[in-house]
Amino acid sequence: MATDGIIEFPGLILIIICLLRCAQYVVQSQSKQSRYFWLASVLAFFAVIRRELNYLPELLIPSDFSLLGRTYDWWEDSVLTVIYLLIVGLLIYSWRYLKAVLKDVDVSLYVIVVILAIIQYMGENAIVFPYTVGGIIEELAETAIYGIALLYLWKFKLVAFENLSATLDFDIQRETT
Repeated sequence: MATDGIIEFPGLILIIICLLRCAQYVVQSQSKQSRYFWLASVLAFFAVIRRELNYLPELLIPSDFSLLGRTYDWWEDSVLTVIYLLIVGLLIYSWRYLKAVLKDVDVSLYVIVVILAIIQYMGENAIVFPYTVGGIIEELAETAIYGIALLYLWKFKLVAFENLSATLDFDIQRETT
């Protein structure tokens, strides 16, 4: 657990910074769709942080914890399910903004992230890599993915994107009327 924490620490810092950057975009957003999209992003990074801190409940919560006849695991799963449903709902509501953001990303970035995700999976499940090295490879791949997310969020220009998005929405509305 101590070794895992040391290896996971840089990735965790990157995720927290990503979450804070998305929260900044929630506050700065002009339209409801963009605000909901960035709120979904905040919730997604929160869920990722919770996943990365999988050893935390063992440290802070007694193994026999029970609330209203339910265990900690049940409560955690219930809360995370609600968060996942909120993320999906917010992304569905902001689908035009989501589509515009996804179109704005270079295809090579998608390819790199998919390759890193495959390497992460292979490391986690000791496929091709020995079990002892697989954990390190998994964490390095995850950290690289979080680093890419942070670089993208940092380079993303919300004001310019919202102005372009508003112009495109105005053109679409004008064409349909």
